[in-house]
Amino acid sequence: MKTNENTASMKRHMGLKAASRISNTVIHIILVAISVIWLIPFVCIVIQSFRVQPTGMTRYLFSNPEAAIKEGLTIKFGFDNYVNLWKSDFPRWYLNTFIIALVVAVVQTVIVLCMSYTLSRFRFKLRKPMMQFMLILGMFPGMLAMIILYQVLKDIGLAGANAIPGLILVYVASSGMGYYVSKGFFDTIPKSLDEAARVDGATRAQVLFKIILPLAKPIVIYTVLTAFMGPWGDFVFAKYVSGVTPSAYNVAVGLQSWLATSTMTSNYYTMFCAGGVVVAIPVVILFMCLQRYYVEGVTGGAVKG
Repeated sequence: MKTNENTASMKRHMGLKAASRISNTVIHIILVAISVIWLIPFVCIVIQSFRVQPTGMTRYLFSNPEAAIKEGLTIKFGFDNYVNLWKSDFPRWYLNTFIIALVVAVVQTVIVLCMSYTLSRFRFKLRKPMMQFMLILGMFPGMLAMIILYQVLKDIGLAGANAIPGLILVYVASSGMGYYVSKGFFDTIPKSLDEAARVDGATRAQVLFKIILPLAKPIVIYTVLTAFMGPWGDFVFAKYVSGVTPSAYNVAVGLQSWLATSTMTSNYYTMFCAGGVVVAIPVVILFMCLQRYYVEGVTGGAVKG
């Protein structure tokens, strides 16, 4: 009797194991297919950035004898696009974007962390209504205020040629509303540490910067990365504020200006792809080096609200 039960148990176990292997195999196949589909556009952009002739858009990436005969074209690969990229206005656009993103990352991180620490550790009147108000206000897209923001920036002289400080002001202005994830992370740090430091004579600022932040390295890095990424990839508002002043463009607006007409597209498309690759490199390096902290910041901040 026991032998039959053991045999049946082994069969069930083997069946569950086989089903688990099949399901895992199917899941991995689906994930691989999704990854390939997701990577194809990026691979195409990288290949296009090394294409020298022709410089416009083509229906093929590698040399196709039949298509080349019909169109009279021969595709060659080299580094000409990257060399010509730094001879154009791209370095100025790149510098503008880096300045904006760096300043915003620093200022916004300080504001967000201070706001998060305050809401996590302090208890005061209107605390919950203020948090709820900021949560509701954050549901409205920033595009709704684009016209009035542009008019305000124009009136104070921070549009057009002076768009860089204007963009920094706008990006930083509502930083405190992004406290959600950071506050959740601070809530997971025991308050007994604050109390012990306060007993030893530490101020609130010393508690934050010398005790809490060293323990909250993942959320600090997460906040820096998200603050840096916003201005780095912004196009709509940057285009709206900078207008038709090329010296105030960021990389997104500048690269888009190379594709404004069909004639410019045929002359600058491969340089546009090269610019896209150069713009993506810093972000890829940052995420590869800080991925562990980024994930810890997201998951840690989602534990407690």
